[in-house]
Amino acid sequence: MAESPRLKRLMIVEKILVRGTNWVGDSIVTIPALRELKRIFPEAKLSLLVKPWVSGIFEDADFIDELIIYERDRKGLVATIRELYQKQFSLAVLFQNAFEAAFLAFGARAKLRMGFPTQHRSILLTHSLKLTQEILKLHQIYYYLHIVSQVEEKLFGQSRVDFDNLSYKLPVSFKRQEAIRERLLSFGIDPAKRAVAINPGATNSRAKRWPAERFGALADKLIDVGFEVVFIGAGNELDITQAAVATMRQKAKILTGKTSLSESIAFLSICDLLISNDTGPAYIASAIDRPTLTIFGPTNEQMIRPFGKNAQMIRHKVDCAPCMLRECPIDHRCMTGISVDMVMSYALSMLKRL
Repeated sequence: MAESPRLKRLMIVEKILVRGTNWVGDSIVTIPALRELKRIFPEAKLSLLVKPWVSGIFEDADFIDELIIYERDRKGLVATIRELYQKQFSLAVLFQNAFEAAFLAFGARAKLRMGFPTQHRSILLTHSLKLTQEILKLHQIYYYLHIVSQVEEKLFGQSRVDFDNLSYKLPVSFKRQEAIRERLLSFGIDPAKRAVAINPGATNSRAKRWPAERFGALADKLIDVGFEVVFIGAGNELDITQAAVATMRQKAKILTGKTSLSESIAFLSICDLLISNDTGPAYIASAIDRPTLTIFGPTNEQMIRPFGKNAQMIRHKVDCAPCMLRECPIDHRCMTGISVDMVMSYALSMLKRL
């Protein structure tokens, strides 16, 4: 189909605004789509608008040119729109599904505004992209790739987005790695020892959490065979870490709540293995190409799971999973069916390959 004269006039794209997603795991799985967008528009300035708590993910990103922190509570919506308007974006691509994302792009007067017509926001878009049931059934990494693919097709008549060879890697600079090595010493953690990171939390979902006491028993076993074991997680997950540590024979090393997201990413980049529930750190570790073992329970791995050649998952199959519930209404059998020995066996197998 021939493009309209107006669209042809607007096809010179010099500045692109991408409204990113709000959560760590979701932000990680947008990386291939962001890389494809940069391929399509190599000369354009690509600005990514994200919430402050995920900004550390993109500190060393080589596929964006500008990171804009969206702090609505501090700046206010009007001030944010004014800031975006002054940047004069040629194209806004909406990864986030919210109505507000389209309102921001509309208020910023981006010449082209493209995204899926979720939350009745099509009136604010210049081009509503086609969201099919087939796309909704795919892993979320392909959800964002389909957005970029349709943007390329709208503007250039065809898409060359590669859905098979995903460029998923998140870069971490040597400078950040050296900085975290120095900081580890202040926590009594030896950066020269082989390290296993353990993340026992899972934000906003108790059902995703393997029992804390089993993480404690696993940590003891790993320490017994000579590994430095370090618990990680957000500050609001400290109680979960403490519950695991309270059951241990050995003295645990704890970074939970003590590092920024940027520092946590740097730490994971020098670890030998991460063992985690299905939550943000698992997606980060797999994106920085570190061995990652994710314990799955209620989640549907066909729709969301860490990608990467060094990412593995372990799950106990039960009839009620995946249920996608945040609280288990019965006995949490999908998680309690995974033993400490099972996870230890997987972990040692992965560590032996290094």
